[in-house]
Amino acid sequence: MLGLAAAGVGIAAYAFYFRGILAGKTKPHVFTWLIWSLITSIVFAAQVQKGAGPGAWVTGVTALCTFLVAAIAFKSGYKDIRLLDWFCLAGALLGLGLWITTNDPLSAVVTVTLVDAIAFLPTFRKAYHKPFEENATAFALNSLKFIVGLAALETYALATWLYPASLVLTNGAFALMLLLRRRGWL
Repeated sequence: MLGLAAAGVGIAAYAFYFRGILAGKTKPHVFTWLIWSLITSIVFAAQVQKGAGPGAWVTGVTALCTFLVAAIAFKSGYKDIRLLDWFCLAGALLGLGLWITTNDPLSAVVTVTLVDAIAFLPTFRKAYHKPFEENATAFALNSLKFIVGLAALETYALATWLYPASLVLTNGAFALMLLLRRRGWL
């Protein structure tokens, strides 16, 4: 039940995000979303391999949705691509390479979790200057979905819980930053 609830919250979060994109209010950073789609797919595969069970469903739904956002962002998203963005993409690919060469999903999860936090920087940078071009509700729900997803895990190993735990923090901090910037308090 918790796995379904987490996936449902994830779908709701992306419904808000897609609505914002279609209305022209939300402009996703293309490279961030491309990197997130790669990273989330890697972590989903690692969670499945490590026996996360229904706790991985939210990561799988997120991987699909982030690929959709990335595809849309290529057409109508924010495209201020900088050197940091390329380093983050290389880091995501490094995580995949580590898994392939070591046959250990944990090394990939640790690497891509760090890269994911760094990959958030372009979106933080853009949203700090344009806080109305991101959807605070979607990011708050994304934080919530991973709280529920963590509770749905069948196996608690670093490879299954590290990434979702980090997303609880980064998505929550991002939503809070958006709200504070919109009110002029930051």
